[in-house]
Amino acid sequence: MPVYRAPMRSRRDDVDPTLATVRALRLGVVGIGGHLAVAPGSLAEALAATYDEHGERAAARLRRFAEVGAGAQVWTRDDDGLFRVGVLTGGWRYDVDDEAWAADLVHVRDCAWSAPADVVPAAVLATFARGGRNFQQVRALP
Repeated sequence: MPVYRAPMRSRRDDVDPTLATVRALRLGVVGIGGHLAVAPGSLAEALAATYDEHGERAAARLRRFAEVGAGAQVWTRDDDGLFRVGVLTGGWRYDVDDEAWAADLVHVRDCAWSAPADVVPAAVLATFARGGRNFQQVRALP
């Protein structure tokens, strides 16, 4: 099963970088940002609106996020900098809650998060060390 990095940091610099991770861990979700003017009723609507409002690259990121299979492993860092691993348990949905909007974590999927990890694979560490805000697949896992 593939493994993914989920930094859950907004691409917007005016959003507190800890809000999304704190919310995601509390609610048992993983997500990405990208507010839409009108809440979409389906993934197809979300992809079209994302393309129109944020461009082709943002729509491609959303599609990749939504298409990851349930059971995939995701890694994030909590607000204390500790690594947490989760397993995707649900499909894409658009979160219309005001807190989701404030954290810019509106495209979400259910995720079963663990306690902070004692051991983190080297490839996960390397992926986070490169920085960035994208949800992306971790390569070169043993």
